[in-house]
Amino acid sequence: MNVLMPQLGETVAEGKVAVWHKKEGDSVSKDEILADVETDKAAVEIPSPAEGVIGSLLVPEGETVDVGTVIAIIKNSNSESTEQSNVVEEKITSVSSAKTEAAAKISKPQKTNVSLKNETLNSRLKLSPVVRRLLAEYQLDAQQISGTGRDGRITRNDVVAILEKQKSKPTARPSQQPMQPNLGDGERIAFDRIRRITAEHMVRSKATSPHVLQAVEVDFSEVELIRSIHKERWKSENGYSLTYLPFIARATCLALREFPRLNGSVDAEELILHKGIHLSIAVDLHFEGLLAPVISDADGFTVLGLARRIHEISLRAREGHLTADELSGGTYTLSNNGSFGTLLTGAIINQPQVGILSIDAIKKRPIVIEDSSGDSIAIRPVGILSQSFDHRAVDGSYSAAFLHKIRTLIEEKDWSAEL
Repeated sequence: MNVLMPQLGETVAEGKVAVWHKKEGDSVSKDEILADVETDKAAVEIPSPAEGVIGSLLVPEGETVDVGTVIAIIKNSNSESTEQSNVVEEKITSVSSAKTEAAAKISKPQKTNVSLKNETLNSRLKLSPVVRRLLAEYQLDAQQISGTGRDGRITRNDVVAILEKQKSKPTARPSQQPMQPNLGDGERIAFDRIRRITAEHMVRSKATSPHVLQAVEVDFSEVELIRSIHKERWKSENGYSLTYLPFIARATCLALREFPRLNGSVDAEELILHKGIHLSIAVDLHFEGLLAPVISDADGFTVLGLARRIHEISLRAREGHLTADELSGGTYTLSNNGSFGTLLTGAIINQPQVGILSIDAIKKRPIVIEDSSGDSIAIRPVGILSQSFDHRAVDGSYSAAFLHKIRTLIEEKDWSAEL
């Protein structure tokens, strides 16, 4: 049985084998962890699809390959011929099996140079979303890059190699180099896998999307009234607190129905509007990076349903037990920093999404109340919700109207009906 590099997101075209947990000849059980795979979004564990013996590990640790590439072959313990027959019949070219490539060539009629050239050109034009973004970001010409992928397809590594060559070219130095401060002795801490992936994603996001930040001040009195009624019973029954986050998540989902452009993603010169509202929840991994597991079809949950799902996926994220499906397909992200008392946060967009809502501390503050009897000052639970959005996808007025809708829902919705 062939083990393929999985599709870990709608726009994820490649993955890197970080660690193999088995070696050739080892026995493996169904669902036993075979490898850790890294993408530009996260690191996930790949389970074995069947019981058997590891026949071949086709991709070495540290190598990046396209989604769908065979990375390993699992044989039945009583079968020696399964490995090669499957690979040849399915016409899959492995990374390191020269024998399989030769067998495939012999079994097929030779093609003319013209047809081979046309096939190569057509396959190279089928650029993955990752490659397209890199080419656009660094203004590179695809026709000037020699692809090393199957049939000459350009891969991410091909583009990175070009960029590395450009970096190595000598550049004009200023006449006087700035003085480096003497910082004394210090400790160097190597980025771990999650921190490295997080850093790469953040840098790429800022380089890809023109970020704009907008914020609104929200009165959480109605939410606090309902929360105070139910929070003790909720905690005693479930073992964790009923926070403001699921209320904000519910309001966000309802607002996204009316403002679908923020539930989209940019692909080249197009905005893709997604049918489902799949909410990503940014989870801090004990100060060692971030993951954003996804609640699929989040607008179908009530506040209490969202509270349970948020707690479940956050717990599994910190324990490293998320599935591949829970790490892909998000269409909008919530980032909650309020527990640390922050006032306002300009979050970085979770690519390829076009918006992210930051939730900061909700505290009692004096505010002006306007009604028919005049103005008065009251103490209310108030917090700031801020959205970073991709200016390619929407303008400031659209984002502002979306934030206004969220604020109106939080302040005026009958939340008792949700509980």
